[in-house]
Amino acid sequence: MRHTDWEQLEEPVRLAIEARTGRVRAARTVSAGLNSQLATVLDTDAGTVFVKGLRVDHPGVVRQGREAMINPFVRTVAPRLLWHDRAAGWDVLAFEYVDGVRHADYRPGSPDLPRVIDAMHRLAAIGCPDLPVKQARQRWGAYVDREADLELLDGNALLHTDFNPLNILLGLDRVWMIDWAWPTRGAAFIDAGCFLIRAMAAGHNASQAESLACMCPGWQQPPTPLLTSSLSPVPGSTTRSPVTTLSRSSRVWQPPHIDGHATASGRT
Repeated sequence: MRHTDWEQLEEPVRLAIEARTGRVRAARTVSAGLNSQLATVLDTDAGTVFVKGLRVDHPGVVRQGREAMINPFVRTVAPRLLWHDRAAGWDVLAFEYVDGVRHADYRPGSPDLPRVIDAMHRLAAIGCPDLPVKQARQRWGAYVDREADLELLDGNALLHTDFNPLNILLGLDRVWMIDWAWPTRGAAFIDAGCFLIRAMAAGHNASQAESLACMCPGWQQPPTPLLTSSLSPVPGSTTRSPVTTLSRSSRVWQPPHIDGHATASGRT
């Protein structure tokens, strides 16, 4: 999605944001990320903030609403939401700015991998709050071959589900998970599966990726019937086609201990 620079925003939008932040002294558009029309770091009289937004008629506004809803519950693993507002035709979120961070490196041998897995354990300790988040069977039920297996997607874990390395920020002593557009309630193994596929896309073979997954919450005893049906279409995506690299990775990976279950690896 093409980003709008601060200077390109209509004046009423800039004034509405400055009413919240104080005078903006400098602005820098953030190039990473695909889901925001506005993504900018603002240096203001009150400090530095990260602001993201969409025009109110954009269908992605509902995702921003989910992100605002879940933020108070995930602040041990995510930057704090400062405010959420609608003004001058825009839906805008402002977050505390996290300085000195970089995106995660999932390549084999990366020292980032154990740090990301540690953050996943911190997330697992939160549990899913009583909020109207998506249910795992809503998102992936269509990929399950047997109706009787749908209940295996159920659980009370709070799932991030999108472990794109652009969504993981690493500082010197902290790991942050950002872009909470799809908070989901479900079985704990699902996030491990999301991470497994991303690891393969970064260069891990199937055995290496599953070794990483075994260190993640919920993967120690994942339900065998679902591993070839619900994970093959790439967890972390919805029914829309994933990018080619992820799709290829999800087809290549198949747990060696699975026997006698038809796969859905042809689905994307």
